[in-house]
Order: sequence, then structure tokens, then C-alpha cells
Amino acid sequence: MCTTMILTKQATADGSMMVTHSDDDEMADQRVVRVPAMDHPEGAMRPVFPQVAIYPRMVTDTRGPAYDTGGEPTRPIGFIPQVPHTYAYFDGNYGIVNEHNLMMGECTDGAKYVVSDPVTEEDAEKSGGPMRIFYSSELSRVALERCTTAREAIELMGHLIETYGFYSTGETLLVGDPDEAWVFEMCSLPDARYHSAWVAQRVPDGEVFVAANQFRIREIDPDDPDQMHSKFLFPGAERVGWWTPEAGPLDWLETVSTGEYRHPYYSLRRVWRVMDRVNPDLGLSPWVEGGYTKAYPFSIPPKAPLTREQVFGLYRDHYEGTEFDMTRGVAAGPFGDPHRFCGAYDSNSTDLSKGPQPMGAWERPISVFYQGYTFVNQVRPSAPDATRGVMWLGPDVSYTTCFSPFPTASDSLPWSYQTGSPAKLDREAAWWAFDFVGNWSRLNFRRMTEVDIRPLQSRLEARGAQRLAEWDEIAKDGGDDAHASVAEGARAHADEVVAAWWDLADRLVARYSNGYINVPGKAPRDIGYPTSWVARTEWADGPTRYAPRIGSPPSGE
Repeated sequence: MCTTMILTKQATADGSMMVTHSDDDEMADQRVVRVPAMDHPEGAMRPVFPQVAIYPRMVTDTRGPAYDTGGEPTRPIGFIPQVPHTYAYFDGNYGIVNEHNLMMGECTDGAKYVVSDPVTEEDAEKSGGPMRIFYSSELSRVALERCTTAREAIELMGHLIETYGFYSTGETLLVGDPDEAWVFEMCSLPDARYHSAWVAQRVPDGEVFVAANQFRIREIDPDDPDQMHSKFLFPGAERVGWWTPEAGPLDWLETVSTGEYRHPYYSLRRVWRVMDRVNPDLGLSPWVEGGYTKAYPFSIPPKAPLTREQVFGLYRDHYEGTEFDMTRGVAAGPFGDPHRFCGAYDSNSTDLSKGPQPMGAWERPISVFYQGYTFVNQVRPSAPDATRGVMWLGPDVSYTTCFSPFPTASDSLPWSYQTGSPAKLDREAAWWAFDFVGNWSRLNFRRMTEVDIRPLQSRLEARGAQRLAEWDEIAKDGGDDAHASVAEGARAHADEVVAAWWDLADRLVARYSNGYINVPGKAPRDIGYPTSWVARTEWADGPTRYAPRIGSPPSGE
């Protein structure tokens, strides 16, 4: 349930290629780990693990120390032939970026046909149906282990889907390298032979792409050099009755999906918001006729090239200043809290064609309360090899996190980012520092974010940018020492950020205790509530006189 973007080189201020992703994972495994490069013997087989939505996502000794955590090993659902050498990469709930700066982003999409569980080769033989062992998470990891370019990754993932089958919901993977970026989308088909399908489309140079839990590729042209597609797509769609040649060009979104993900505008509002912020001159409307609208282009040129800090800002959005502003209204409470918790009153369906429609729904912002982490991958063309690729990682909710830079050539990540379960508070885990502050901020969201959190966030992110420039200077001379120095600098900076966030957490607990502003050496100061909010409560009807309220029911009713 994520928001993911591509910013091509000509669309960024420094010429970087960027692939970004917020993993809105609802308290899943929040660790981001480094999987080392490995050599494998001839004849080795690579295990394929299932998608797991809770901590730990996998336990195995085949992918480095961060996943070799003890306990019951994760059981593979299949195996594929291993290659002699696999590349190092940063991994989360999906693959993120490898040592050759091949980058990935992801979002989950609604699909007409969903296979909830994998189908092993043994189960397929028993049922007579197709094997289905790949989900997008393992597809992205295999690609990062074996590929150096986006085209190579798409061809490999497409081959794996057609050979071993795809399961679960519809999925979008963004795939970028230093020179070009593609959108890769996939789903299951209800047919034993044509069991899975995928399409891919290149993002034009100089443009920005965004996906938010809805397929974004539309008409498929077999002769378009900027598109690729599965050999199963056309015969499979015709076989299951979703498309005929007489109907004209195959529209991928209309053919395989139900449009929106959970409710109207769950996806499209975020697509509109990013596009409108990137280029308001386009005058795109936030209101459309339906989930299959073509009102929003596949990608757009920005009004002006975007900086990295502006991209961070896109992820810190609650529709501020628009008619959908989530910091306003009664649901925001007295202190402008944009978070809206889900419940039985909201829609949890990925298929709008089934079941009753919800009675209502909250707007779905880009910065949502159940974010696990957000990253902005960038490849800077003029930077030295040791610092050319950078993963800027912010644990927990993007609005209240702090992005720290991790060069992709580094041989490690701080252990605090690679450890910790969301089910138990852990002061050794980076994610918990940010999650604690984010949750505590809801006691007085506007004041805490404006006075305490965002200023520290700005200072530390500026310091991260300054240190990245210093690492560039160190790396100019090249050599093994440069790589080691940069890696150590990144670890030290990240440790400093996490320590500063825990200090902030402790200060917030004391400063806002019992609804006061508490400053050492001074008497506690009342905060109260904004008068505009108080006026909407029962405060004015409180016990200010002995006479009964006008219109009050008699005692006992």
C-alpha cells in the first residue's frame, strides 16, 4: 500500500536518476539490511521464500548475517538454478538497490484475479494447475542479485514469472539504473497455461512518474520500443475473456484490474497530488469520473528540475493547503493531527466490485501513519564511484523521520537499522526511535512537529548532505581506503542521527507531560486548546451556572 516514484536525470536539479518508495507496511518487518555479494558452487540452487507480512520476513543463513537471526528457518516454496556470483544489495520488504546502482521501488495494486498463496511445484502436480512461486519481493531480490541494468532486470523478472508463475495481488515494480528507468507491472491470470502476465514501459527522459496502488500502464503496442510485455499477455487475456483483438488495443489497466485499490481516490488522489506539486501549470483536476480515467498522464515533465529535498517534501504530504487538507477539520483534533486510523467503517477491500461499498472513507495521504520506512535512491552522475549511488533512508513515517545517506558501495549498514521487531520496544533499533517520536507527536501534533521535530529533522538532513559532500572529496582519489572511509562515515552519521532522535524522544516526554509545556527551571505552562476547536465542543455548555441547560431532558431520561 505504497507510493513510489521515478525521477529521470533531466527531471532533477543535479542530474541524478532517482527511484523512491514508501513502504506502507502496517507494522511488518521494518528492517533494512545489507545482503553481501556471494560466490556459489556449480549446480547450486537458490531458495525462493514466500512473502511474509510480519516480522521476521525470513530466517536463513543464505543471505548474510542480518537474516541469520536464529529460530526456525523459513521454509522455501521452491528453488531456481543459482548463478556463480551474486551482487550485494540493500534489502527491505522488497529489494531496494544493489552495488551497481540498479534501483527498485514498489506498490501493490488491485487485480481482477488474485492468488493469495503460493503454489509449489508439488502442489501444482497434484492439482493439475500451474506452479506459482514468485511474488514481487523475491523477483526484485533475484534481479538485484544478478543484474546491472533496468532492461536486464525486466527481462529476467519476466522470464521468472513465465517460468515459475506469479501469485498474490497485482504489483508494480519501478526499475531504474544510472541511465534509464522503467515501470514493470504484473498479475496472475485464471488459466493453467497462460497463468501470469506482465508489462513494462520506459519513463521518458526528463519526466517524473508516480504510482500509488494502481496499475499505471495503459495501451500496449507490440511495436513500441519503449514497451515490453509477457508472451502470455495477449493469448491469456483473450483466453479468459478479458480482451479480444476486435476490441482494439489492449488497455492493461482496464483488462486486468478493477481500477482503484481500496476506495475511490485511494490511489488517484496521491497520483494527482504528486503531479500537481511537480507541475501545477498542468492544471490537473483532483476530481475524475472513475478509476479508469486517463486524466492523469503516465508521466509528466516537472515545472522545474527537482532537488532531493523537494522529493523528501513530496513524501511528507497530507494535502496541506488544498480542500483535502488533513491537518484541518474535526477529525484533525485540536492540534492538527493528519493521521486517520483505519477501522470497520473504512474499506479494506482490494476489489471494489465485491461486497458493499464503505459508508465513508478517509482521504489517503502520501505520508500515512502506517509507513514502515521511506527511501530515496539516487545515482549522481558526477560523483566518485564510492559515493555515486546513495540510498537516503528514513525509518517510520516520512513526515516525522530523518533521511540519512548510505552510499550503495558501502560494505555494511549500521546494525541499528538491520535489527528490531515492531512488536517490542527496542532501544537498539533505529526504527523504534522514529516510531516512538512519531507516535508521541500525536499528543500535540502541530506544536511538536513545528517546534521540536521538523527543526531537528532539517538540521540533521542538511548535515547529512554536507557529509555526503565531504565523502565525495574523500572518494575522489579512489582506492580501498576511500570506500572504507566513506562506509565508516555513513555508519557514524547514522548512529549520530539515531542517538539524536532518542534524545528528542526523551525531551518530548518531559516537555509535554500532562498536557503542559514543561521547561526546566520554570513553572509548567498551560497549553489548552485552540478557540476554534473549543467552539465545536461541549465546553460552552459546561457547568458554568446552577440553572439547568435550556432544552436539557428531565432527570432520569
